[in-house]
Amino acid sequence: MTRQPVRVGVVGTGALGYHHARLLRAVEGAALVGIFDINPTRAAQVARELETVAFPSLTALVEAVEAVSVAVPTPAHTAVGLEILARGRHALIEKPLADSLEGAEALVAKAADAGALLQVGHVERFNRAVRAAAAYLDEPRFFQTERLAPFQPRGTDVAVILDLMIHDLDLVLELVRSEVTEVRATGVPVLSPHVDIANARVEFTNGAVALVTASRISRDRTRKLRIFQQTGYFSLDLAQGSGHYYHLKPGWQALGASKMEDIVEHVKLEAPEAEPLRLELESFVHAVRGDGEVVVSGAAGVRALALAWRVAEAIQASPLAVGRP
Repeated sequence: MTRQPVRVGVVGTGALGYHHARLLRAVEGAALVGIFDINPTRAAQVARELETVAFPSLTALVEAVEAVSVAVPTPAHTAVGLEILARGRHALIEKPLADSLEGAEALVAKAADAGALLQVGHVERFNRAVRAAAAYLDEPRFFQTERLAPFQPRGTDVAVILDLMIHDLDLVLELVRSEVTEVRATGVPVLSPHVDIANARVEFTNGAVALVTASRISRDRTRKLRIFQQTGYFSLDLAQGSGHYYHLKPGWQALGASKMEDIVEHVKLEAPEAEPLRLELESFVHAVRGDGEVVVSGAAGVRALALAWRVAEAIQASPLAVGRP
């Protein structure tokens, strides 16, 4: 017996929401019912391009679907998400889950009350390099991340911590799985009223340390993650979805080697190629259908946001503090 596809809608059809709608048209087990955007001209344009329906209101769209992908600006996440979840609809909400901890916690509580699934759009969990490294990870203890991007007005309604750094904070939290003990950070606004470049040092109960850098005023675009553990070192290029793992050869002490290359084995990390956003949307649809668990839960979204706010608070407390975090 063939099951009916999940009726899905998309709220917010800007640069990212457009791709949510585009990809959902092709996700197996999903049927894109329509979209909603507060800009009716934009909604009509996207509806024409993607051959779907532009609904006249959020309420009308929610009533017609079982699940909704939310890609509205961050300050609107809480209000939009609560309306969707209150009607018992499942929701995938882009990262960060909300622009405040109170809002994020309200979303998680509403989902639980309504018996609805809540997934957070931390798309780097689905990055090819991260997926390829997973099989080799063994209690990593030191992380270095760099996420640099050229300036663009989109996203500057929040600090770079919520806009870019939170991707890496979520990844580190997922890989370390230990409580945060201390956060130190510096950052400054340069081209917007909020912090545009930031660096944080995050320490964990199990001894792990993460050095996290994010900037949206760089000339070049870079997304690097380096991971160190007792058994080896990972160098991941998240932008390219590629990576390398270096570890000591078994019995290296007896090799009598004089060069590092003689005792270190190089593994080129590989995983099936797939668009991370598509994998994220597929995972959401599978969870709604009961074919899998939510990959990035609302609780995980709250943890990442809580750490992001600790970074923001550390920046405000630093001697270099200038402007809003």
